[in-house]
Amino acid sequence: MDLELGKSHDTSKKDSWKTALLLAYQSLGVVYGDLSTSPLYVYKSTFAEDIQHSETNEEIYGVLSFVFWTLTLVPLFKYVFVVLRADDNGEGGTFALYSLICRHAKVSLLPNRQVADEALSTYKLEHHPEKKNSSGVKLYLEKHKLLHTALLILVLLGTCMVIGDGVLTPAISVFSAVSGLELSMSKEHHQYAVIPITCLILVCLFALQHYGTHRVGFFFAPIVLTWLLCISSLGLYNIIHWNPHVYQALSPYYMFKFLKKTRKGGWMSLGGILLCITGSEAMFADLGHFSYSAIQATNINPLLTLILAYMGQAAYLSQHHHTSYQISFYVSVPESVRWPVLIIAILASVVGSQAIISGTFSIINQSQSLGCFPRVKVVHTSDKIHGQIYIPEINWVLMILCIAVTIGFRDTKHMGNASGKVDYLIRLAVMTVMLVTTCLTSLVIILCWHKPPIVALLFLLFFGSIELLYFSASLTKFTEGAWLPILLALFLMTIMFVWHYATIKKYEFDLHNKVSLEWLLALGPSLGIARVPGIGLVFTDLTSGIPANFSRFVTNLPAFHRVLVFVCVKSVPVPFVPPAERYLVGRVGPAAHRSYRCIVRYGYRDVHQDVDSFESELVSKLADFIYYDWHRSQHGPGAEDDIVSHSNESTSECRLAVIGTVAFPGTPAYEIEESSQPASVSIGFSTVESVTDVIEMEPVRAVERRVRFAIDDDSESDVRTDMELQLREELQDLLAAQEAGTAFILGHSHVRTKQGSSVLKRLAINFGYNFLRRNCRGADVALKVPPVSLLEVGMVYVV
Repeated sequence: MDLELGKSHDTSKKDSWKTALLLAYQSLGVVYGDLSTSPLYVYKSTFAEDIQHSETNEEIYGVLSFVFWTLTLVPLFKYVFVVLRADDNGEGGTFALYSLICRHAKVSLLPNRQVADEALSTYKLEHHPEKKNSSGVKLYLEKHKLLHTALLILVLLGTCMVIGDGVLTPAISVFSAVSGLELSMSKEHHQYAVIPITCLILVCLFALQHYGTHRVGFFFAPIVLTWLLCISSLGLYNIIHWNPHVYQALSPYYMFKFLKKTRKGGWMSLGGILLCITGSEAMFADLGHFSYSAIQATNINPLLTLILAYMGQAAYLSQHHHTSYQISFYVSVPESVRWPVLIIAILASVVGSQAIISGTFSIINQSQSLGCFPRVKVVHTSDKIHGQIYIPEINWVLMILCIAVTIGFRDTKHMGNASGKVDYLIRLAVMTVMLVTTCLTSLVIILCWHKPPIVALLFLLFFGSIELLYFSASLTKFTEGAWLPILLALFLMTIMFVWHYATIKKYEFDLHNKVSLEWLLALGPSLGIARVPGIGLVFTDLTSGIPANFSRFVTNLPAFHRVLVFVCVKSVPVPFVPPAERYLVGRVGPAAHRSYRCIVRYGYRDVHQDVDSFESELVSKLADFIYYDWHRSQHGPGAEDDIVSHSNESTSECRLAVIGTVAFPGTPAYEIEESSQPASVSIGFSTVESVTDVIEMEPVRAVERRVRFAIDDDSESDVRTDMELQLREELQDLLAAQEAGTAFILGHSHVRTKQGSSVLKRLAINFGYNFLRRNCRGADVALKVPPVSLLEVGMVYVV
C-alpha cells in the first residue's frame, strides 16, 4: 500500500514539474514577447528629435546606462521580486490588487458584499490585531469615503491604460519591425508598402486569438527563443567587432553625465528610453495565464539577452556617427543576414503584441465580474489552465483600433515619423499603468503584508520617483499624439464608471423596494393565488428579502410555482470559489411553503456552468439542504455545526448553510453516490444589513452526495416519525417539481433618473447606461437561460 502511495506521489510530482516546465516554455512566447522586441525602436525613438550624439559617445553611453538600469530596476526588482508576489490567489493585474486591498480593508464600493464570503478558503483574509503599524493607515482609509472613490478611480485609470496599451503596443511593434524594409526598398515603394503590410499582419495576429493562449504560446515560444538568440548573437558580434569597451557605459556615472550635458533635450529623450520596459505590466496582468514560478524561472535569460542587444547597438553607433540621422535597429545588422533578421523581427513583433492582448482579456474579465464593465462573452480556452481566456468582442475592437492608429498616424512625407508618433502614444500609457501599480502595491505592503508604513513609503518613493521622471518626459509630447491614450482612457473610464454607478444604484433600489417575508407568506388561495407545478427560479441581486420584481410578477400573474427558489448569483472578490463552498442554501418561510433561498458564489475567474448542469446541481444542493435541515431538527447541532447566524429581517428566514460536501450520520431518504474527500463546512449567513454576525469554518472529513432521486417506496422501516414523513414528502415534492419543469424568472430592467437630476446624470444614465445595457449581453444570455423557459418581468428603476 505504501509503495502504491509512493508511486502515486511521484507521478503527481512529475506531472506538476511537467506542468511548470510547460507553462515556463509558453510564458516565453507570451509574457516576454513585448519586452524582447523593444530594441527595434528604443534607440530610434530616443535619438529621434531631442538629442544628437556627438563624436565623444557621451550620449550613446548615457542612453545605454539608462536602459540598463531601467531594465534592472523595473522589470526585475519591482515586478519579479515585489509586484508579482502581490497576486490574488495566482491572479495578477490592477483589479487583482484592488480585490486584495478590499479584502483587508473596508474600502470596496462593490455592492452585495457579505461577511460570510470571508469564510471562503480562497479569501485568505488574515487578522493581525497585534500589528498596530498598519492600523492607522487602514482606519484612515476606511473612515474617509472620498478615498474609496479615489481608489476606485485610480484602479479604473490603470485598467483603462492597460487596455490603451493593448491598442498601441501591437501597432508600434509590428510597424517598427516592418520599417526595416526601408533599407532594402526605394523610398517610394517603402512609403506605400509598410502600412498595408503592417495592417495585414495585425489582422492575422488578432485572428489567431481564438485558439487560446496555450496554443498561441506554444507556437510563439520558438519564435521568441529564436529572436532572443538572434539579438544576443548580433549584440556580441557588434561588441567584439566595434567596441569591446562599451561595457563601461553600464556605470551609473554616465546617466548623470548624460543629463548634465544634454539638459532639457536629454530629459525629453527619456520618453524614448522608457520604451525598453514596455511589456512589464503585461507580465503582471498575464500572471493568471501562467504562474509566478513559470514567469520567474524564465526572467533572467530574456533580460540578459536584451542587455547584450542594447550594448551591441551602442557599440555599433559609437563607431558610426555619420548614421545619426538614421538610427535604427537594422543599421547595426550586417547586410549578409539583414533579410533573415527582418523576417524573424516581424514574427517576433507579432509575438510581442500577444502579452498585452492576453493581459487585456484578463483585466476586462476581472472588471466585468466585479460589476465595473458591461457583460461580454468570455471563452475559456484551456481546461487545465483556468485563467487562459478569449473575449471575441474585445479582440475585434482592439484589432480595429490598432489598424486605425497605424493608418491614422502615418506621415506620407516621412514614413519613419509614423513610428515616432505611435511611440508618443504608448509612453504615457505605459508610465500611467506603472504608477498606478506602484501606488496599489504600496497599499498591499501595508494592508495585506502587514509591513511597517516606512517600507511601503520607501517602495513608493524609490520606484515612484523613477516612474515620475519618465512620466514627466512623456507629457512633453502631449501635442504630438500622447493625447490619444488619455482620450481613450477617459472614454473607457466613463463607460466603466457609469456602468459601476448604475449597478450600485440598481442594487440600492432593489434593497429599498424589497417586499417583506410576511407578504409572501400571506399569499394563498384566499387571495386567488395558485401554486402551479414546477420549479420557479427567481433571479435577484438581493441576498435577503423578497425582490420587487417577484411582487410585480405575482401582481400581474397571480400564480407561482410549487417550489420557489430565490437565486442570487454573485461575484466574490476572489479568483476562484471551491465547488464545495459555492452554494449557500436556506429556507424562506416554513418548510410547508416550499420556498428556498440559494446564493451561488463565483470568483471573477470561475467558469459559470451552463443551464442544464446548473439546474441539476441546484436541485441536488436543495435536496442536501432538506436532509441537513431535517437532521439538524432531529438531532440538534452536532460537531459539524458552527455558530449559526441569523438574519435580522425576520425569524422565518434565519439560516443559510454552505451545501457542498456535507456529511451527516444516518441514512437519507434518497440514494447517493459516495466518495470520501476533504471539504469545508460553514454554517452562517450575513447580509449587507447585518455585518456583525460571527462566521466560522471548520474542515471535516465529508462524504459527497449526488442526488439520484430513487426514492424507495418499500422501506424496511415500518414505523416512521412525522418528521421522516415530512422529509420524504418534501423530497417527493422537489422531485415532482423538477420533472414538471423549471422556469427562470428574470427582471428586464430599464433605468431612468429622478426628476430634477443634473444634466450630467441624466446623460450618463438615460443615454449612456441604457445604450450599453441594450447592446451588451443580457442576463439571460450570461446565465445561458433557454428562451423556452424564460419569464421576463419588466422593471423600471428610478435612480
